[in-house]
Amino acid sequence: MKSGKIPVAIELRTVIEDDGEKEYSTAKHKGELRRAGQTEVLTFEEDLEGGMIRNLVTIKPDSVSIKRTGLVSMHQKFHLHAITESAFQHPHGSMHMETKTHSLLFQSHHNQGELEIAYSVILNGQMERNHTLILQYQEEADAK
Repeated sequence: MKSGKIPVAIELRTVIEDDGEKEYSTAKHKGELRRAGQTEVLTFEEDLEGGMIRNLVTIKPDSVSIKRTGLVSMHQKFHLHAITESAFQHPHGSMHMETKTHSLLFQSHHNQGELEIAYSVILNGQMERNHTLILQYQEEADAK
């Protein structure tokens, strides 16, 4: 398949479990999908109070990378059953982030797909919090 930019609608759902409490969030974005071999790359922007954040999600058969730049900056890597380290930078400073990936599921068909990652994060050595990220994308119907 030729590598081109495909306009997609993206829905990003997250669940963060902290000390028995669960926090849910859902966000919808317009973005672009590109493919190169077995790698899929999604790009989209978030417009938050205080500034823009550009997101680059790289999905490979055995790993996922989420790079955010702008108002906040981070490069979080997910490798099944492995611990990865990175820095989370925001307007108020920088925090050390340790991520352990518990499950990583990805399915794609034509120009739509779903990524689900269950992982835990420790920020600056504080208490571990469990996260679930579900990212779904689909080619925009009016862009065909």
